[in-house]
Order: sequence, then C-alpha cells, then structure tokens
Amino acid sequence: MVLECTPKDAAAIGALEVIERLGFRSGVIGVGTGSTVARFIERGVGLLGDSVLVASSLASALELSSRGLRPVDPRTVRGPIDLYIDGADEVDPEGRMIKGRGAALLGEKILAYASRLNIIIVDESKLVSSLGERKPLPIEVVPDSLGIVLASLERMGLSAEPRRGGGKDGPVVSDWGGVIVDVRLRPPVDPEALERELLSIPGVVETGLFIGLADFVVVGMEGCEWRVMRFNRSRGLELPGHR
Repeated sequence: MVLECTPKDAAAIGALEVIERLGFRSGVIGVGTGSTVARFIERGVGLLGDSVLVASSLASALELSSRGLRPVDPRTVRGPIDLYIDGADEVDPEGRMIKGRGAALLGEKILAYASRLNIIIVDESKLVSSLGERKPLPIEVVPDSLGIVLASLERMGLSAEPRRGGGKDGPVVSDWGGVIVDVRLRPPVDPEALERELLSIPGVVETGLFIGLADFVVVGMEGCEWRVMRFNRSRGLELPGHR
C-alpha cells in the first residue's frame, strides 16, 4: 500500500531522514502529541520499536499503543532523553514556538527540556513572522486560581478565556489536572519577556511558549518536499546533504 504524502507526511519523512543521517539507531525517545506526530509514528514504527518511548500525553501513549508500541511511564524515567519528536502550532524565524493546541503543553515542555536533541516537525503553514499571528497562546492554570489568573491577564491587557471542551461541558483539563486558558496575543510580541511575565502570575503552571528548545525544525511542503531549519544544539552537528 502506498501512503499519501501531505505536507505533514513530508515533515515526518524528513525527520526520519534527519535521524538516519545523524546516525541515531535506538535509545530513549520522547514522543509529542498531535496529528503531525501521528504521521511520524505511522512511518517510524521500525525506529520507535527499537527504542524506549516516553509519551508526552495520554493521547500520544494511546497512539503508540495502537501501533503495537509500548511507551513507558514518564515517572520511571530518570536519565536524559536522547531524542524528542514533536509538532508545533507556530514557529517564528528564531525557532521560538507556540505549542499546546492538544492541551499537552506541560508534558511536552518537560520532555523537550529533558532531551539532548529536539526535532520539531511542522507543515509550512505553521511558519509565522511573529508568534501569535494565527493561534492563541495556551497556558496551563491551577483550577482553584482560574478567576485570579484571568483577572491578572486582563490587567496586563491580554484577552484570555478558558478553552471549552468539544466532548464535555466546562473547560478543558489537561492530563496534569490544570485548566487550559487560551490567550490572544497582539503581534509583534517579545516572547522572552512575555514568558517571564506570565510565569510570574501565581497559579500559572506553564505556558505554551517554547523558547530555545528547537534544534531541528523539519518543514513539510507540497509535493512531498521538506526542508530543515537549524537552531541551538544542531548547529554543531554534521548533517550531510540535507535539503
């Protein structure tokens, strides 16, 4: 059976080629959440089957299990993660990202922080000149502090509201028990300053701003083409012949 090749598929294929060129065969791999990551899992079963897998969310754990793979409990992982694969909602030219449309931002940031190397896979529609152009910024909030956090965001001049669930009444609650709040940004923004300001609000557990965590960003395009953007730790790595 010939698999289709959408831009998301192209990003997954490109990521697998990057991993092969880096000489990575097996190890501890963190697996993110979302539709593009699902394409990577579908095409990368061979690589993943030889590795210890750590899922960023229940959704990604179920996706891995549906392919016959066995993710380990993140609570049992003590050492560094060798490689982390994830998608993003927006990526700016500096490799800064907004993530969290799947409400898995806390687990994703924990794994990205703990990983030796992060490969982000996106289709080209996710590239923006400034974060917040197309998507709101998700943050995770302690439920009992929700009203106070919303009032604090309003004083900062930010429009924010709890995300509503599609299959349940009330707000979306993450795997970690936090309420997901979507914050509308007015680009251009200073992501580093905004991150500091948001995390200074008591009750904000984490934000969907991922700064300094992308090493390779593999961008899938039409026609099953892909290209690689390099940041941070990837700059000193040999990657012969990448497009």
